[in-house]
Amino acid sequence: MSAKYSFRLQSQDRRRVLPDKLIIGRSETETSSHVLLTLLAWLLFHRARLQIGVNLHHDNIPFVPDLVQLDYALQPKLWIECGDCGVNKLNKLAVKMPDAEIWIMKPSLADAEQLHRAMHKEDLRRDRYGLIAFDAAMFEELRGLLRPRNDLLWVSGELDEPNLQFDFNGLWFDAPFTVLKF
Repeated sequence: MSAKYSFRLQSQDRRRVLPDKLIIGRSETETSSHVLLTLLAWLLFHRARLQIGVNLHHDNIPFVPDLVQLDYALQPKLWIECGDCGVNKLNKLAVKMPDAEIWIMKPSLADAEQLHRAMHKEDLRRDRYGLIAFDAAMFEELRGLLRPRNDLLWVSGELDEPNLQFDFNGLWFDAPFTVLKF
């Protein structure tokens, strides 16, 4: 790991009880955007047994997810990719994990739409993927605030009515995001 980022967390969302602290490591090939997408995915999808960057040691699934939730049989129930993700990889994930939810996090709507078009062009399986795209300006502002040690107050974030409300390092964010299904 070439860097790690710590986040002191507080939650005002009674349905989302967060731990006091979260640490996200960044490898040499990952960017600060990847760290933020991982953080936002972890917050939006927070649930029991959600793990970051766990090697599954599964012969049938040769990939390491950015975030994953395993069921009690240790099979992926939720798989989340953050940032760059090839269409070929997404196709293999849908084949190898027919029962798992697959989500892809993108920093902007333009990035998500580009991936959506590529998925359509390559004729990936339908009704298997969800893409989340954040407002590009909001995401860049978040990147500018990211430090090795961070404070985050989570107020709300929902997929049904896509909107985030949180305070990050002293700056308030209340922003919609886009959910695309494929």
